[in-house]
Amino acid sequence: MRVLARDAARAASFPWGDDCEIVEGSADDAAAVAAAMDDVDVVYYLIHSMSAGKGFEESDERAATTVAEAASAAGVRRIVYLGGLHPDDVALSPHLRSRVRVGEIFLHSGVPALVLQAGVVIGSGSASFEMIRHLTDVLPYMPAPKWVRNRIQPIAVRDVLHYLLGAARVDADVNRAVDIGGPDVLRYGQMMNGYAVEAGLPQRAIAALPVLTPGLASHWVNLVTPVPRSIARPLVASLQNECIMKDHAVDELIPRPESGLTPYRRAVDLALGRVDADAVETSWQDSEVSGAPSDPLPSDPDWAGRTVFTDARTLATSASVDRLWPVILGIGGTNGWYSSRFLWAVRGLMDRVMGGVGLRRGRRSRTVARVGDAIDFWRVETVEEPGAATGSSAASGGCCACAPR
Repeated sequence: MRVLARDAARAASFPWGDDCEIVEGSADDAAAVAAAMDDVDVVYYLIHSMSAGKGFEESDERAATTVAEAASAAGVRRIVYLGGLHPDDVALSPHLRSRVRVGEIFLHSGVPALVLQAGVVIGSGSASFEMIRHLTDVLPYMPAPKWVRNRIQPIAVRDVLHYLLGAARVDADVNRAVDIGGPDVLRYGQMMNGYAVEAGLPQRAIAALPVLTPGLASHWVNLVTPVPRSIARPLVASLQNECIMKDHAVDELIPRPESGLTPYRRAVDLALGRVDADAVETSWQDSEVSGAPSDPLPSDPDWAGRTVFTDARTLATSASVDRLWPVILGIGGTNGWYSSRFLWAVRGLMDRVMGGVGLRRGRRSRTVARVGDAIDFWRVETVEEPGAATGSSAASGGCCACAPR
């Protein structure tokens, strides 16, 4: 198995990092994509550029074109793309329009492609799930756009994985798009109240207002949830379109799971279980912030001479390394910052006002930090486990270096 990743060290830090070959580069880097395609049979394309802010449609098209051309040149047998569920013959939101365009690029690439078109994916770490979760947790009453009454067909992430794996085994001549979805067709308010039942919360009152535009609604979501506006806006705009399956043609290609498709409330229960167990492996929270540099920090800008400052402090303590290291790893997020909390709150507010993520973004895991993880408005650049330099956890402490994002 081979993975294309912008940051090889970050990809290698996942539990599966040692089980695959990692090629470093972006999807619009022709040389890196060509290297990743070498001797590959099936390509899974699970990329979108919503967090890139304005211009994400152009970024999506450029990356998909690069991948399609490389797959054709390398003789790849199949491309599998996870796109978006959408209606036909209507004006689509930019998010859904971009998903459709990417699917068309693969279907016309000359390589047989299977485009799986999914609606709201329910699973721990999903931006759509986090929107539902935090809106319901925070708001006993929710003013919403009138199109919040549109129908949606959510699907559990485990069922998405079932279809993705099955896509590699379809007949070689299959080149088409198919809809996938769960067994429930719901309105957004029903999804929120279904979450409330599973989370042990009272039912939420939702009022559909005609004055809330996608832009205003995304500001509202950005205010009361950790999801940044760059991601919230395209997701909210997509709610203008009813996203339900037009047919069940996928059943002819990929049999349903033996236990059946996962009901919505069961999917919510499973997602909450992983959150409670601190077992969220991947999350939207670790996505890059629009406009943030990808090079390692800290550093000053070019005009300042790229001078790097290091703030090193030493403090004696009677605590053992084994007790101290988890405390260091747990900083930020729901655990908070261990001193000057008011000043950290002011720092987060300043970051938010300037277009950053502030303190609301939190972190993927309460207890684990990997290279590339987001911790509030910081990003982990280096993790050196205790004893890494000497081979003894008792002999040396650990290091977790973060840079602002």
